[in-house]
Formats: sequence, C-alpha cells, structure tokens
Amino acid sequence: MIVVVGHPVVEVQDGIGRPAGRAAVAALTAARAGAGVQLVGKVGDDPAGDGLLVALARGGVGHVALLRDPSRSTPQLVHDAGTDDLDFAGEATSLMIEPTDPARRPALEPADVELGLRYLGDFRAILVAEPLAPAVLAVAAEAAAYAGAELVVVAADTADALAGIPPGALALAVPPDGSADGFATLIGELAAAMDAGATAVDALAAVTARMGVTRPD
Repeated sequence: MIVVVGHPVVEVQDGIGRPAGRAAVAALTAARAGAGVQLVGKVGDDPAGDGLLVALARGGVGHVALLRDPSRSTPQLVHDAGTDDLDFAGEATSLMIEPTDPARRPALEPADVELGLRYLGDFRAILVAEPLAPAVLAVAAEAAAYAGAELVVVAADTADALAGIPPGALALAVPPDGSADGFATLIGELAAAMDAGATAVDALAAVTARMGVTRPD
C-alpha cells in the first residue's frame, strides 16, 4: 500500500466538481494503475468534502485517514478565465481558489499526519505530494523509518526547501513550467511502481527526463 499525504481540493467547472490538487490526482493515478492507496489529508465537513470523498472512493482511493474539519471549508478551484491567480500549491493558474483566505481552508498539522499514519500502520511508501511544513515532513520521515518504507517528498524548487528534506528521502522538485496535473500524474505513476515493489529510485528512472529531481545527501 502507498500513502499519499497532502491537501485534496475540488475543481469546479460548469457546475461540476472533480478531485484536484497534487495529492488527489497522484492518488487516483496510482489507484488506476492497480496500487493500493490511502490518502492522508484534511477537508471541510461540508457538501464539497462529501462529494470529494465519494469521488475518491469511486476512483479506488481509500480515505479512512482523511480528516474532516467542521471549522474550515473544503478548497474549491473555480474556473475564471478573466483572472491570473494562484492555485492551492501557489502555482500560476486561471483558477480562483475559494475560500480566498488561507485561514479558512483546512491545513494539515503534524498531529494530523501522525494520527493518520499510525492508524494505517502497514505501508510500502509515503508520498508527500506537495510542499509541507518541516514539522510535518519530520513526522512522515519517522513513520517511514519505523515501517521500513520509502519516503518521497515533493518540494518547492528552492535551495532552502530542498535542504529541509529529511535525510534518506527522495526529493522531487516541481518543474517550474510543468502543468500541475501532469506532474501529479507522474508522481502517481511513481507511487504505483513503488507499490509493485520498486524502490523510489528505480521507480523514478522512467520519469526523470520529465521532472526536476534532487537526491539529498
């Protein structure tokens, strides 16, 4: 089993919502490839969150460790051709994110990730699908070490971000000109290969030409 860690969101176009964000797209990609996948994240306790969980389940992604936050709203990416805004991961896009105030969106805390990983227990690898706080990465690293699992971390393509990757993890720097969904699909394929028994490095061999990769010392 593969554990994907991150913030799933809902992309809304013409009134129809679908799972979006790196974590959700990567998890769904891995599940379509036959991997066992659980998503550790947090969404609002609202209709958008309900629909997101149903869509993930239909796509073969487990969500027993996906927390619900009644005080926050599930992030929704709404198409607006007249804007040049930022998506949940801070990338340029023509989508507007709602709520616009980050404080009104669910945010993963170290305790959330620790709870989810402890509940899942047995897994082959952890994929942190988006840049998260060092304290959250430390929890993921500890859980991976305890389980004897691989750890793959997506980080911003900056020296400071890459320097904060836990030792022994495989760090993937997001290509600056890559599409968000395209990159998420690639890391989902990597996750599926790890679930099939490949190491993180071996699984990455087929996609290194299409993304920026840095191996920490």
